[in-house]
Amino acid sequence: MKKNIALVGFMGTGKTTIARRLAVELKADYIDLDDLIEDKEGMKIVEIFKLKGEAYFRKVEKEIVSNISSQAGKVIACGGGVVLDEENVKNLKNNGLLICLRAKADVILERTKNYRHRPLLNAADKKAKVEELLHRREPFYARADFSLDTSCLSEEEVVDKILAWIKDRI
Repeated sequence: MKKNIALVGFMGTGKTTIARRLAVELKADYIDLDDLIEDKEGMKIVEIFKLKGEAYFRKVEKEIVSNISSQAGKVIACGGGVVLDEENVKNLKNNGLLICLRAKADVILERTKNYRHRPLLNAADKKAKVEELLHRREPFYARADFSLDTSCLSEEEVVDKILAWIKDRI
């Protein structure tokens, strides 16, 4: 595999799960950007947001994306907001394929209902917050090379569809 495969999309769309499965299928290294950020900072994402703010988090995220993007043959699970920075998108696409996983707001809420570690879900009206963020991020997610709605698909179906799409591209 000469290129990376970077999965982007909103939380609860399946990025981590699908990236892990793709890495196994492709015999590639799996990388979770949020894990790398937590390791570098020595604290959980929610703590980084709380203690240092989102701007600081995005700065660290950008540094790690730049570093990882220079490598090859990785399957990368990206944080939901990585696409908000144009340079991140450019770096991820420079040596890789950018795949956006999508899901309907109700599906995202169901999948994330037990999440306590997601600072962006700390809102009184979670559905309104998810819908607002999905709407705001849509133009950014639209820059992906390939997009797939995971709302009604099994993990296996998502992996199969991605493998079919990347077949002659990696």
